[in-house]
Amino acid sequence: MRKILRYSFILILALASVACVHKVHVAKDMQALAESRKGDLQISVYVIAQTINEYFTTEEGRREVLSILHCNGITRVYVEAYRSGLVIPPALLKSSVEFLKENGFEVIGGIATVPGKDFGVAQEAKLGWLNWQNPKTQNDIRKVMEDSAPFFDQFIVDDFFCTADTSLESKAAKGDRSWSEYRRSLLTELAQSVFIKPAKAKNPAIKIIIKYPQWYDRFHLFGYDVATEPAMFDGVWVGTETRGQYTQRLGFIQPYLGFINYRWLATLSGPKIGGSWFDHIDCTDLDFIDQAYQSVLAGSKEIVLFNLDNFLSSHPGHHLLRQDFEKLANLAKTVAQHPVVGAVGYKPANSDAKGDLYIMDYIGMFGTSLVPDSKYPENSPVVFLPAQAATDPDILVKIKKSLANGAKLVFTTGFIASAKDGQAIADLAGIKWPIEAASSSSNTLLEAGISQPLKFALVTDYLVVPTKAKTVLEISKNNPFMVQLNNCIVLNTHTFSQQDFDAVGEVLLAPRQIGLIEFPQGWVNAIRSAFQIKGNPILNAPSRVTFQQLADQSFIVHNYNQEITSVEIELSKSGEYLDAFSGKTVPTSGTHLTLNMAARSRIWIKPKNQ
Repeated sequence: MRKILRYSFILILALASVACVHKVHVAKDMQALAESRKGDLQISVYVIAQTINEYFTTEEGRREVLSILHCNGITRVYVEAYRSGLVIPPALLKSSVEFLKENGFEVIGGIATVPGKDFGVAQEAKLGWLNWQNPKTQNDIRKVMEDSAPFFDQFIVDDFFCTADTSLESKAAKGDRSWSEYRRSLLTELAQSVFIKPAKAKNPAIKIIIKYPQWYDRFHLFGYDVATEPAMFDGVWVGTETRGQYTQRLGFIQPYLGFINYRWLATLSGPKIGGSWFDHIDCTDLDFIDQAYQSVLAGSKEIVLFNLDNFLSSHPGHHLLRQDFEKLANLAKTVAQHPVVGAVGYKPANSDAKGDLYIMDYIGMFGTSLVPDSKYPENSPVVFLPAQAATDPDILVKIKKSLANGAKLVFTTGFIASAKDGQAIADLAGIKWPIEAASSSSNTLLEAGISQPLKFALVTDYLVVPTKAKTVLEISKNNPFMVQLNNCIVLNTHTFSQQDFDAVGEVLLAPRQIGLIEFPQGWVNAIRSAFQIKGNPILNAPSRVTFQQLADQSFIVHNYNQEITSVEIELSKSGEYLDAFSGKTVPTSGTHLTLNMAARSRIWIKPKNQ
């Protein structure tokens, strides 16, 4: 028995040795692949101050960090100087940066501007943000910037450069201004006096990056001023974290949000747009990899993963990211030359959404190739105008010009009700003015005259009364959801308003699940047709199947449903097509293509000779 146990032990050791050698071999392969594709797509990781303090102070810790970085193809590391009361001493900051550079990594500095026990002053509000009006907050952050700047060529301000503070101090400084106006003015000034000027005084060559979170329709309420900040900073990074669309923990966020947020900020940032950023929180492995694909489709050539701790403790999404890295790099290379194109949603900088908060995410989840813009899309064949677009005082002139050019316009009721020239726009759309405010909630809708149940209630804010428009979709008799007159279409939408946020105590993200995403397939097809551009492929599919058209005529379809889903596509022309992700031919019947897509899967359809 002892001899058997001895041989068994030797066998286990041998197998472990082989596994270790194999692991090292794979790690080297992954690192070599990542280095070779850096021009197309770079994988980076953010290291919080607490991890620097724990792992970068010993040889064993540094060795473990190196192993993780190599195994996952990470080529750039963000080293944080401060978070939650912990300031990394300059000596440790310096040695950590030198260690990473000596081992071949690019290094960028970072800061999480959140309060600590003796650091800054916490805001008087729900979230753990700072009171930026207080001099202690300003001085403490300025000191970190001055001490850290000499060690870095670039430095990123994590997405807590915002405030909801309502202290007496802030109220006095606010005066007669709205909270949004006061906060944007304050933080625009502090961007220079606390971050940019102190850092560049110590290191004139340093580049300072601002990183925006994912809650784009709420930025202006809490101090982010996207009309002024991109010009002030040297770079703009974007949060594309969407996490789990079915969970409440961090909002019921739709996967299309990451794409919308990045592309919208790109229109405000120009060439300064840089990396995308997402995390592991509230993510399954599939949620995690979905974030990567939408980041790349938006145009990101760098994915920053938050944070190293998740790699040290492991996460199932890492395997999928390694496995799909080359697919993502190939997609990034193509998107850089041929970005996603389609109907354009207009959202000016710092615009209020009324009852259309995050509506573009949901329109994207209907399988429309929707791209956002902060400027009016004069040359777009299809223009989407939600309530956010009502901020533009010259919107009627622009609408008329688009219609004269043959464009199709899709309005929400919230937009028409809020626009300065709402009556003239209602006349163009063939509906009664004024639009009657009539909040309602329905758990059913009509499809082909038959009442269909909804999993979640469909909420509307207005009653649409057609005068000349034709009713296309009806919630109930004489209660239209979608009407059309010529090239003008009206959707009676409601996603979320401030009242919806207040009802559940939410501040930033989608507060509940809504009936809008639960429509039957006939309704989804009808809404999708409103955004259809002539000559593009036509989908017959349920909601949560997204379609993104690239400028080279290839397109990506995602099935975000949790079950196998049939997707029919009428192609613009017959021919041979392949899945560019797998390289396999995709069978077609003339111009007709049928896909039986596995749950949470994707395909990249491309003409074979392209």
